[in-house]
Amino acid sequence: MVWKDVEQAIRKQFGPTIREWSVHNKTRVTIGIAPADIVPVCRFLFDELQARFIIASGLDTPRGGIEILYHFDFFQLPQVLSVRVFLAKPDPAVDSIARDIKGAEWIEREIAELLGVRFHRHPDPKRLLLPDDWPEGNFPLRRDR
Repeated sequence: MVWKDVEQAIRKQFGPTIREWSVHNKTRVTIGIAPADIVPVCRFLFDELQARFIIASGLDTPRGGIEILYHFDFFQLPQVLSVRVFLAKPDPAVDSIARDIKGAEWIEREIAELLGVRFHRHPDPKRLLLPDDWPEGNFPLRRDR
């Protein structure tokens, strides 16, 4: 498989739902999608295209919301594909991909604690990093805390 095959498969499966397709350089591509599409897109990458989930990263953007990027790579290819979702404040929420991709479980818990994102249907939503007596609603990486 070559990158062109991966790109064609993604565009064929999700073309109308892709809001953004950005090629940063020959090894970095980002696609933007609606939060409602995160599970089917990630499941397709992981199951059908055999992509490896690397990590997710979350940030509080100056645009007034939380952005989550789910990063995938392909064993035989040098490209890293990031899937971006934007979640509105004050109550950012998205479906969890951890039921389908076990490796996402801890990073979703970390993003939940530090940025206040609710991951619907997460298999184990308990705290990971912050102490039990940490104040509710105080998210250390949020701009508006």
